[in-house]
Amino acid sequence: MVHDADFWISNIRYYGSSFSGDTTRQRIKFSDERVCKSHLLNCCPHDILSGTRMDLGECLKVHDLALRADYEIASKQQDFFFELDAMEHLKSFIADCDRRTDIAKKRLADTQEEISAEVAAKAERVHELNEEIGKLLAKAEQLGAEGNVEESQKVMDEVEKTRIRKREAEEIYRSSMPASSFQQQKLRVCEVCSAYLGLHDNDRRLADHFGGKLHLGFIEIREKLDELKRIVAEKQEKRNQDRLKRREERDREERDKLKRRSRSREKRRHRSSSRDRRRKTRSRSREKRHRHRSRSDSRSRSHSHHRSRDRSRDRSSKSKSSRDKERTSRDRDRSRDRERRHKKRSFETANGKSEERSSEEREAGEI
Repeated sequence: MVHDADFWISNIRYYGSSFSGDTTRQRIKFSDERVCKSHLLNCCPHDILSGTRMDLGECLKVHDLALRADYEIASKQQDFFFELDAMEHLKSFIADCDRRTDIAKKRLADTQEEISAEVAAKAERVHELNEEIGKLLAKAEQLGAEGNVEESQKVMDEVEKTRIRKREAEEIYRSSMPASSFQQQKLRVCEVCSAYLGLHDNDRRLADHFGGKLHLGFIEIREKLDELKRIVAEKQEKRNQDRLKRREERDREERDKLKRRSRSREKRRHRSSSRDRRRKTRSRSREKRHRHRSRSDSRSRSHSHHRSRDRSRDRSSKSKSSRDKERTSRDRDRSRDRERRHKKRSFETANGKSEERSSEEREAGEI
């Protein structure tokens, strides 16, 4: 039967809630708010102090080994940061215990005989040695139970040395007080578990207290709280660093985006300025071509005009020369005509005179 129970528990721890076959368990997940996160981390005070005189009873939240196994399997892939919830739970529990310790101390101060500060310091020294003896005895018993006899014997040797120091401290304390007052039981409150300890408790009582489940349970809870504080601080620091890195990455990405945007703007501006320059260049070239064409046209027009003028001049000169030639030819013709007419006239005149002469001569002959 014991083997079957161990097999069942080991399989639940390995396979989780899927091994138990309980459908109601499978409906709830370990991440549910109803599940005790301290139980998942094996540090719930309801489990640790169970069976002691400070048994807290059943926890208000769900405790299930199968859910703890599910969490242990899933936590290898993802950090759920349940340490923060467990730390807050243990911190609240320890704070409540410390308040009860302070109340017990005030009650003792009101009920016990008031002593001077010097005597109180000597009594406190005896209490400290009692606590040291009780812890050493509990440690020696634990080592003996584990079979480590040599280490257990070494611890018992330290116990004997501490007992000697305790007897010396008791003598000093006894010498500072009346005998009647010394015989009274001086109590103190244990700073760990809030239990009452007597100044004259024997070794067995001290060993039972410091090696008892209640005191060791509180030690476990306080040590677990210190460990959770350390883990939470490290994880928060890591998360803050990751957050800072992500923020820096976002800032760097934003800066890169701004740079890219500014570059793109510069490129667009450069392209637009290049286009403008090209447009200006094209416009200049068009203007140059236009001016050149205009000059060419003007030149061609001027050339054509010159040519036409030259042609006209040529034509005019030709016409003039032709006219001159014609005039010259006409003049020549006229002069020829005049010469002919003159010759003709002169011939006719000569003929007329000759005829007149001949007629006169005929008349004269007739006469």
